[in-house]
This record gives sequence, C-alpha cells and structure tokens, in this order.
Amino acid sequence: MKSTINVLIIDDNESVISKTKQYFSSHAVINVVKAINNGKEGMEYILNHKNEFDLILMDIIMPEVDGISILEEMETQNINKNIIILTSYNKEAAIRMVNQYKVDYFMLKPINMQALEKRILNVMNAEMVEEEEKNNKVELAISKLLHSLGIPSHIRGYQYIRESIYMMYENPDMIGGITKCIYPEIATRFDTTASRVERAIRHAIEVSWARGDYDLMEELFGHSVDYDRSKPTNSEFIATLADNLRLNNKLVVS
Repeated sequence: MKSTINVLIIDDNESVISKTKQYFSSHAVINVVKAINNGKEGMEYILNHKNEFDLILMDIIMPEVDGISILEEMETQNINKNIIILTSYNKEAAIRMVNQYKVDYFMLKPINMQALEKRILNVMNAEMVEEEEKNNKVELAISKLLHSLGIPSHIRGYQYIRESIYMMYENPDMIGGITKCIYPEIATRFDTTASRVERAIRHAIEVSWARGDYDLMEELFGHSVDYDRSKPTNSEFIATLADNLRLNNKLVVS
C-alpha cells in the first residue's frame, strides 16, 4: 500500500467534510488534501489537479454539478481515480447510474468513520495489488521480447534496455527525451554514467541485430529499418518495443 493515500472530498454537507477532516487529521496513512462543497468546483479541481490525489470521496446530489456529471467528465477525460460514493440518496436508479462508471464502493449516510477508514484502506490495497500484478506482467513481457530479439540477459545493455522500455511504456511522452530523461535516470539507478548507458544499449541492439529472430524483427520494425545494413537507433528500438507492448496488448504472455 502507498505510504500516503491522498484523499479529495467533494460534498455539499459541511458536517460530513468537517467530521471526515477531523477524523483523518492525524492518520498515519490517509491524508485529506482538499475538501470542496460543490460539484462545479470539485470538477474543476479534478481536471486541474489530477496528480494531487489518489481517491475521491464524493456525494451524488450537489449544487451546480452533480456527482454523475463528474463521473461522466472523468470518463471522457480518461481520468482514472479510486472513488467512494457517500450519499443519503439511495434510489435504485441512481445507484445503477453510478455503477456504470468506475466506482469502488457506495456508502449511505450517515457515515461511520471507522467503516469509511476501512473501505479506503481496502480499496487502495486492492489497487496496489492490481498495479503490482500489472507491473509484473509488463516486466515479463519485456523480458520475453528481448530474449526473442537475441539480447542475452548477462550483458549490461540488457538491463538498461529493459528499464528504458518500461519507463517509456509508463510515460509515452518520454519518446523525445531519451537523452535528457531516460539515460540519466538509468545511470542513476545503476550507478554509472549516461554515456555508458547509451553505449551499452547501442551494443545490445547490435547483438540483437546479429542473432535475433528475423521474423519478429520484421513484425516489430517493418520497413523502418534495413535488416541487412541498418540498425534502429536506441530511441527507435526502445520506443518501438514500448509502443508495441502498449498498443498491441502483448501483456498476455504464455
């Protein structure tokens, strides 16, 4: 579980906000980063500060913008956060509408703070287990791909490439920053220099081009490189494999 769970509250009931903030004010793990008492401001905060919180506690019925509208906008903007709905409105139609979206739990008011604490911890623990399983699948898929491409695991460049692919898989925006972002980060992790990282990766690609699976190379790189003469650059190699894992869903490994 994360060392700190940052929680955003969106609820027009000031008593709920005050009670929740007070209960978690000295909590070892759960931290209320922001409490907002209307839906419009809540939506604006979510859109503009999406990296500042991990979980949302939210009512359904609120002034200006309701909870359903916030869930719809989050889905449209592809903002994925853990969500616990806190509400006194328990009509079946509303519950069905909420369940169409990514909501982790539904609690009726009045809220028992001990129960809420337990739900938050359970939700985030499940999220962390899911994230770890996903990471393990990604790492295994990368390792299998590199072995199929003929890169032996004992050479230094293998580890550097594996880490680089994972970083670019997680952060596609790094595609233009391999020299400024990825090399220095890998160098820090392995206590070496960025120039040595670059050379080791280049050497690993040369090894791959000499002994890898030709059909797999053809599938991955197509006509962007000439198999007989030209090798992909470090950036092309890493970006192509990261993109392949991401877009073609090769996380299901046998």
